[in-house]
Amino acid sequence: MIKVDNLVKKYGEFTAVDGVSFEVQKGEIFGFLGPNGAGKTTTIKMLTTLAHPTSGTVRLNGFDPVGDPADARKSFGIVFQDPSLDDELTAWENMEFHGALYGVEKKLRRRRIEELLKFVEMWDRKDSLVKTFSGGMKRRLEIARGLLHHPKIFFLDEPTLGLDPQTRNHIWQYIKDMSRQEGTTIFFTTHYMEEAEKMADRIAIIDHGKIVAQGTPWDLKKLTDTDSLEEAFLSLTGKELRDEHATGMDNLRAGGCMWRR
Repeated sequence: MIKVDNLVKKYGEFTAVDGVSFEVQKGEIFGFLGPNGAGKTTTIKMLTTLAHPTSGTVRLNGFDPVGDPADARKSFGIVFQDPSLDDELTAWENMEFHGALYGVEKKLRRRRIEELLKFVEMWDRKDSLVKTFSGGMKRRLEIARGLLHHPKIFFLDEPTLGLDPQTRNHIWQYIKDMSRQEGTTIFFTTHYMEEAEKMADRIAIIDHGKIVAQGTPWDLKKLTDTDSLEEAFLSLTGKELRDEHATGMDNLRAGGCMWRR
């Protein structure tokens, strides 16, 4: 469902992504991990038509995000790192607007909205304004919204950032159930190593713009002779903080989630 071959992105003399290649199969849950400034966000932008590669190729469900961005976009849904809901609309209105934007036929759209809001246990709040929702409720609504047009691929950029453990657990259960029920391919980033170890079928670790290792969590632990994915990650990428490229949100993630040793 995702095929990336020798992907490069340069900004002047700086190479943000340097010859990245990987594949993700249909129905697979694929983790894309790396320290701050490693090239994760730039790669995701190229996969989701938000940036053009300097060289290399990407295929999403067979479509080229550069040459055929409209069909590529129809193939995926996305939950961004930062909230993207309209707080002044209700849960239903946010869903309705998204469905209309993607050209989902009205009758199907309304049936699908009801189905998804029930799936993420939000049906009883369908007429509530989003500004009254907790962070976990907003994340669940964003997941439902991203699935409205039946995407083949679902991108999740730090989907549980800042949420309590109970809410994180619930959201990952929704994602796992959805992947099984709909055969959706999941591509996610996270700084919660225990999340990645538990949820991902396979993982790619990027550092300094290059893929430094790929495989199952077990493969990566075996490769580094470590007992946990976090230890394997630190073995492959080093233990120094990456403040030089970090944004405020990156610092929050790094300080709260990863650098505990």
